[in-house]
Amino acid sequence: MTTPDERTKAVLDTRDFLRILATAGQVAIPGLFQSVAQGLLRHYPLVVDLAVSASALPGIWADPCLHRRGKQQQWQASKFSRRPSDPD
Repeated sequence: MTTPDERTKAVLDTRDFLRILATAGQVAIPGLFQSVAQGLLRHYPLVVDLAVSASALPGIWADPCLHRRGKQQQWQASKFSRRPSDPD
């Protein structure tokens, strides 16, 4: 079970990792990204965690279920509006 401290650390460490990725030129250690990502995801908040946080702090978090539903609808709309000859 993930503790609140582990979850908070995962969010903060993920931000740091993304900053590193955004500024990195070239990484020469095979598997480094996968290894770091797996460690970060171990305690990263689940959708249910974000939903609980959103209901308690609506000024800080948005309901992830609404966000996912919007993304799914966008994907479906684009999927059905493409011509067969359009690239994916």
